[in-house]
Amino acid sequence: MATWVLSECCVRPIPRTSSYPKPRFTILNSPVSNSTLFKTNKPITFNPLFSRVKDRNLGLKVSAPAKIQFVDEDDGEIANGFNPGAPPPFTLADIRAAIPKHCWVKDPWKSMSYVVRDVVVVFGLAAVAAFFNNIVVWPLYWIAQSTMFWALFVLGHDCGHGSFSNDAKLNSVVGHILHSSILVPYHGWRISHRTHHQNHGHVENDESWHPLSEKIYRNLDKGTRTLRFTLPFPMLAYPFYLWSRSPGKKGSHFNPDSDLFLPNERKDIITSTVCWTAMAALLVGLSVTMGPLQVLKLYGIPYWGFVVWLDLVTYLHHHGHEDKLPWYRGKEWSYLRGGLTTLDRDYGWINNIHHDIGTHVIHHLFPQIPHYNLIEATEAAKPVFGKYYREPKKSGPLPFHLLGVLINSLKKDHYVSDEGEIVYYQTDPKMTVN
Repeated sequence: MATWVLSECCVRPIPRTSSYPKPRFTILNSPVSNSTLFKTNKPITFNPLFSRVKDRNLGLKVSAPAKIQFVDEDDGEIANGFNPGAPPPFTLADIRAAIPKHCWVKDPWKSMSYVVRDVVVVFGLAAVAAFFNNIVVWPLYWIAQSTMFWALFVLGHDCGHGSFSNDAKLNSVVGHILHSSILVPYHGWRISHRTHHQNHGHVENDESWHPLSEKIYRNLDKGTRTLRFTLPFPMLAYPFYLWSRSPGKKGSHFNPDSDLFLPNERKDIITSTVCWTAMAALLVGLSVTMGPLQVLKLYGIPYWGFVVWLDLVTYLHHHGHEDKLPWYRGKEWSYLRGGLTTLDRDYGWINNIHHDIGTHVIHHLFPQIPHYNLIEATEAAKPVFGKYYREPKKSGPLPFHLLGVLINSLKKDHYVSDEGEIVYYQTDPKMTVN
């Protein structure tokens, strides 16, 4: 299958320049308790003025990088004595030990209460909009309902991580209902999202919103390059990603024979694809009985609003910090170092509506923590993180400030070097964004 540019979005195929083995891990399926997992040594001190690394401690196979792309002092915090690409002086076990034990407890009744709350709101909003059916109510409905579709996705996302409950069957049933209702193939997405978490911060092996290499970037025609970095196109990418994945990768979330999946996951993928197809058929049936315009107003427009929410939040959790953050390859990558490149975001009033998904760093490192305990877990872990945690900018009631962050990132974060095991986003000075 051809791989498409614009984060899966509809311009033209590009050739694969290299092939990388698909990593498979099982660490995230259960809480990490072994203190030796992901263990790192003392941080390597980098002098930005020289290409040598001095006084290395190379124990436990922490090897010297083959090549490091040093950032300019204006791009990072190296000038202030902190290098975000240096190995942290703490381990994953240190972070885990700082988090209170009750934060790991999953309460299925509490989780289900959020499902009931969101479903009631979704049907209530639809009933109100259909009853009034006027030009004033519809735009308000579309904004509110797209946000609620996104909230349903987050709860299904928790089912996929197993943070919804300890009952795998309950997680699967609830996850299928929630995700199928918004046209997401539950198991297909769950597995690819697992790959994203297990390889976060890795240039090639990360699954979503990973950077383009310079070679791929330079091979794009001007039109394709412009569309990839011009709003609103990147924020409409998710459905195309489900069908054809990210640039440089192949496969589909609906195809059980895709490179995304193992042979023993075939039945899961077929089940989710059947559920997705049933929801699509239901929408077709409703279009026949209610009329396609009414279905478009009640479901179609909120669906695309949900897609914008999903792409916006996912992008901003891995891009757009005022200081450039590293991406890794080869031996310099580790689960801990990759996870520390993720970002927390404040969404104001939306935090509670979308179940604190903005509390993202702890979630990426320990996805088995229920969403209702993420804030407490983050506060407990901050003393361990030190400068490796980047406090999010406080939002007003609505997170309008993040639009500026998004626009600025799309203008500056274009590609990373083809070489080097620690790389940073670079800007194409010829790139113009309207």
